[in-house]
Amino acid sequence: MLLVMKNCKLFSFKNIGIYMGLSILFGVNLSQAQNDSLVSYKPFSVSAHVKNMHIWHGFVVHSGAVLATSLEFNSKNEKFTFGFWGGGSFATTDVTNKNTGENVSAYYKELSIYTKYRFSDKFFIEAVTHNNYTGVEERGDKLSYWSYDKTQGYNFVDLNFGYNVTPNTLLYLATIINGGAGDYEILNDGSLKNSWTHYFEINSKVWQDKNSSLSVFAGGAWSFITDKTFYTESSGNIINVGTTYNKNVDIKGYKLPVDVTLMWNPEAEKAVLQLDITLF
Repeated sequence: MLLVMKNCKLFSFKNIGIYMGLSILFGVNLSQAQNDSLVSYKPFSVSAHVKNMHIWHGFVVHSGAVLATSLEFNSKNEKFTFGFWGGGSFATTDVTNKNTGENVSAYYKELSIYTKYRFSDKFFIEAVTHNNYTGVEERGDKLSYWSYDKTQGYNFVDLNFGYNVTPNTLLYLATIINGGAGDYEILNDGSLKNSWTHYFEINSKVWQDKNSSLSVFAGGAWSFITDKTFYTESSGNIINVGTTYNKNVDIKGYKLPVDVTLMWNPEAEKAVLQLDITLF
């Protein structure tokens, strides 16, 4: 009986030791996995770009050199994004002061806010409030950053949808909400009719090697409600055709991403070449 009890105690102590060892080992592994997860997940990110000009949807937003920056939050599952995008120019552009009629120099200034939700690897929805307040005060207006008065011309909201038909081809649809920033037509009685302008673009990567790639794109704008659109002077039209070449330039082991975009706007008869260097 004593031998049995001793054996039972020995068995019990051995099992306790094994359980404790496994628990410690499991705990260490779990802690390590959690630490690895914390290290790999970075909720906030920043970026900075230097560009010789700033183009967007067929527009030359600013024709001089620009520093563009962003501050962004991304959820751990990478589905949700919320961020700020800002740009400032090194050179000025001329605006007309409405009180004096004189041309006044103004720097390009923009601070836009965006949010995106990715339902899958293929489909996302995005909302952007564009706030380009270049020359607002210089032209004699009072700057009101949060004002969305459609006649003031510098704040508007885009609601956008994107769908990747293939890993290399994106279909993108953007709609301006509620006539913002002049997206309306003036009727004969003086009233304003919102255009709700749509912009649709196809962007496809057609070539790629280890350090570079080439994409082509084509975009057009139209309205189902008015003849005039936000992007065109009269009816809808093709407004943004071009190609982007991307290359990682090796500078003493540091990969510097460089984009060169050739953009042609057939409606405006304008063609430009944009250089975009990603600093970080």
